[in-house]
Amino acid sequence: MNEIKIMIVDDHQIIVDGLEALLNDVEGVRVVATAENGREALDMLKLFDVDLILMDIDMPVMNGLEATKAVKAIKPSPYIIILSMHLQKGMIEDLIKLGVDGYVLKNSDKEQLTNAIFQVAAGKKYFGPNVTLTLLGNDTGQKSRSPDDAVDLTVRELEILKLIAEGYTNKEIGEKLFISHRTVDTHRTNMMKKLNVNNVAGLINYAIKNGIIS
Repeated sequence: MNEIKIMIVDDHQIIVDGLEALLNDVEGVRVVATAENGREALDMLKLFDVDLILMDIDMPVMNGLEATKAVKAIKPSPYIIILSMHLQKGMIEDLIKLGVDGYVLKNSDKEQLTNAIFQVAAGKKYFGPNVTLTLLGNDTGQKSRSPDDAVDLTVRELEILKLIAEGYTNKEIGEKLFISHRTVDTHRTNMMKKLNVNNVAGLINYAIKNGIIS
C-alpha cells in the first residue's frame, strides 16, 4: 500500500499537535496538512493531495457535519474518519448518511486509531466498539441491544462480528485482536447461537441489518 496522506481537522491545537506526533511515528502514514475548521479544510484540499481526513465535529466557521457533506461532494473524495467525543446515536447516524468511512472516539488508544486508518484507507468501514454499541441502541455503552432481535452481544463479540463481516479469517482476526484463532471460533459459535443463525452468511446479514458494516 502506498503511503497514506492524512489531513487533521480540529480547532484545538494541542490535539492537532498530539495526533501529528503520534501518526508521524507510524510507518506508511504521513500528515500532510492540518486545518482549524471545515472551511479551512476545503481550502487545504485544493493545495494538498489528501487520502484521508481525521475530522472533529465541534468547530467554528464550518463544523464536522457541514464539512463532511462538502468533502463528500468532491469526486473523488478523500476518506473521512470522525474523531470525536460525541456518542449521540442520532449524530452518528447522520454522519453515516453523509458518507463517513469511520468513527473513533478521542479517548481511543493509538492501536485503535491506526487500525481505523489502515482499514478505511483499504476501502473498509471502521466504527469503534463504543460507537457500534451506541448504533445498536444503547448510549451507555454497557451492553448492546439489537433493535429487532433484542440480542445482547459483548464488545468483543461486536469487534469479531465486524471483522467476520469484512471478510477476515479466524486466524487474521486473532492476529488483529491478539487472541487465538480458537477463541475467535468460540466467539463466532456463541454469536451464532445468540442470533439463531447457522452460518457466516447469517452473521453477515445481521451485521448489515444492524449497521455494524455498510
